[in-house]
Amino acid sequence: MSTRGRTLRLATRGSELALRQAAIVRDLLATRRLEVELVEVETTGDQLRDELIHRLGTTGAFVRSLDEKVIDGELDAAVHSMKDMPTDQPPELVVAGIPERAAAGDVLVTPDGTDLADLPSGAVIGTSSLRRRAQLLARRPDLEVEGLRGNVDTRVEKLLAPSLQREHERRIEAAEGEDDSDNDEDEEFDQSVEEWFDGLAEVERRALEREVDTEYDAICLAEAGLARSGLLHHLESQRLDPTEFVPAPGQGAIAVTALDGEVAETVHAAVDHPPTRVETTVERTVLSELGGGCVAPLGVHARLQGEVVTAAARVLSQDGTEEVAGERELPVERHAEAAVEFAADLAEEGAKRLVEQAARESADGAKRE
Repeated sequence: MSTRGRTLRLATRGSELALRQAAIVRDLLATRRLEVELVEVETTGDQLRDELIHRLGTTGAFVRSLDEKVIDGELDAAVHSMKDMPTDQPPELVVAGIPERAAAGDVLVTPDGTDLADLPSGAVIGTSSLRRRAQLLARRPDLEVEGLRGNVDTRVEKLLAPSLQREHERRIEAAEGEDDSDNDEDEEFDQSVEEWFDGLAEVERRALEREVDTEYDAICLAEAGLARSGLLHHLESQRLDPTEFVPAPGQGAIAVTALDGEVAETVHAAVDHPPTRVETTVERTVLSELGGGCVAPLGVHARLQGEVVTAAARVLSQDGTEEVAGERELPVERHAEAAVEFAADLAEEGAKRLVEQAARESADGAKRE
């Protein structure tokens, strides 16, 4: 079907981050004078209980429902976080466009800016990712890593809520005790409670109203998600070295899927960033060959540098006590084939065994649920 003179309808999840990512694609298409409508679609992942998502190994839980709308002809294309996409795509669909990737790495966020090395023994870190959990435990086995799900802003609110609520209470108590001259231990503040509240960011104000079951000392999540959500500059964060905390394949990248044809060609011409496509192809090829999906602590990160793609991979046991890691320079002219060879060498060194072990452990955990 011709794209000339009609509005392209893009499927997207309805979360704040998903809508911002879809807007990036819309704006790129607008540079080609294309009219675009964003259509929110509820996905299977949105319907599942949060704690079941990683246990059930539902790679594609946030993807399939959007792609079905495209395959059925209801919508023209779908916008995804690439790291959520399964490697076994429906044959009628193509990844039509991959915009330039944002930062691929992870960040550690704390209420007060404490670095990972300085967190006390027993500190609680929240993450939704088996990969991040294993990498954190490999570095700091003395930490407690607890599950943390929800949209990006929800996770940040859960981190900030306890400390902000305590601060709020202290300020109210200090204000109520200002006229009590007999109490020399009253805490003094240079702002009224109202002035302090007015100076908070919106995410901090929402955190004041949130009830939380677990108090986190830190949370770990993707830098790109925080940046695209407009939250990064409001928070105290530490960038984690991607050579040690190797990102998920495709992390930081957006993918636009469409049926093979004129729509795909139009999206490709307006959206695609060739270096990002090369890097993510390497990462997803290694993932596909090792079969990690979302049930294995597996990170792959590729960087295009001239005629060479430098690829790093790290596969761990779920508790972070075992790992297989490697780095390889791949020729850009045959990057996909070279990525297959890299994955085969990792598998021979034990990466495949760790992936299969993680899959069994996840399946056993789901049965116990």
